[in-house]
Amino acid sequence: MPPPNETPQVANAELFRVFGKIGLISFGGPAGQIALMHKMIVDEKAWLDEDRFLGALNYCMLLPGPEAMQLATFAGWLLRGVWGGIVAGLLFVLPGLAVILGLSILYATLGDQPIVAGLLFGLKAAVLAVVAEALVRVSKRGLKTNWMIVIAIVSFVAIAVLRLPFPLIIAAAAVAGFLISRGERAAELTPKQAATRPHSHVLSTLAVGLAVWFAPLIVIAMVTDIDSVFVAEGLFFSKAAVVTFGGAYAVLAYVAQQAVENYGWLEPDEMVTGLGLAESTPGPLILVLVFVGFMGGFRDPGELDPVIAGVFAGLLTTWVTFAPCFLWIFLGAPYIERLRNNGAAASALKGVSAAVVGVIANLAVWFALQVLFGTVDETQIGPLAIWRPDLSSIQPAALAIALLSGALLWRHTNVLIVLGNAAILGIAALLFGLA
Repeated sequence: MPPPNETPQVANAELFRVFGKIGLISFGGPAGQIALMHKMIVDEKAWLDEDRFLGALNYCMLLPGPEAMQLATFAGWLLRGVWGGIVAGLLFVLPGLAVILGLSILYATLGDQPIVAGLLFGLKAAVLAVVAEALVRVSKRGLKTNWMIVIAIVSFVAIAVLRLPFPLIIAAAAVAGFLISRGERAAELTPKQAATRPHSHVLSTLAVGLAVWFAPLIVIAMVTDIDSVFVAEGLFFSKAAVVTFGGAYAVLAYVAQQAVENYGWLEPDEMVTGLGLAESTPGPLILVLVFVGFMGGFRDPGELDPVIAGVFAGLLTTWVTFAPCFLWIFLGAPYIERLRNNGAAASALKGVSAAVVGVIANLAVWFALQVLFGTVDETQIGPLAIWRPDLSSIQPAALAIALLSGALLWRHTNVLIVLGNAAILGIAALLFGLA
């Protein structure tokens, strides 16, 4: 389906240049990346006006997966159709992918070296502050009414104490939002107001998108053991791409629960390490999943060399994580106005947004326990699972670095500067025996 006629056609070379630059310098998480795209696409190039850019952003916020990457894909689609969407989306991802794979190899092969271990110690402490700051930011944006606060609290208890599945929590929150805010809903669009497209568009886009998404996974299942880590990761991260609403931090909460506790692909504190590495790379923060996939393949390589298996698993994770993002955009973009103004969808999204706050709060608590304490046990009381840290195992150096990082973030210091300072302090702490 071609983009709207009123959108200017941009030369391929210019499309490559602008989105290539965005992909290389898009540090700082989704908020900074969206601001960067707005500056370059709306303010400097005037390729999109404010309403069209915000409309695309609102639609991407409705979707599972990384909203910044999907916004880049949507902008590319508006400018050059499907080809433009593919180019913009890939250029947003590929630079960060190369960096995170390199850092994953470095961690897996040299992570026990003192300097590398100290650097990672500092990064993990800083990441705790980054997640806490994200929790505050998302809470301000997502909790606008008392019933949304209640949904957030219930969601926190559901995932942190009852250990209910993330998809179930999100589905329940969507239903709750739909039911509770029925009286607040905007009127539905009339057929004349709503954009319409032939059913052939939906069917053809679904057919091509699903084939691209699952074809590599089917081939891998045919040439490897069906119980291999590659098939398991392909299926798991495909499911994550469908159910993880709320951005990268919500995705990470779900992956941390499953990849650590159910699959054993990595240790609990390594999830914090992965987020620290992803924070220091350009591109979407969800690239932390590449680290998770790499570590799973590295530790269960089968007949392959561990590094080769890790890289292969990381690339497969990338494919099944981002292929659905292109599908959501190409499938739904023609219906953007209908979805953006649909009262029922907006009501359900309010519930999801509130639940995401609770999920990220769980992630913040989990990270804090892993970073600040050397020993964390778990007590089971009936259906309740309670974390119980050993207070004597607290790590003062990690606490100090986390507090300093939080103070810097509070003063709006660039996240790369925060991470760099934390890495230096982590190395110093290890060298002086404080870590």
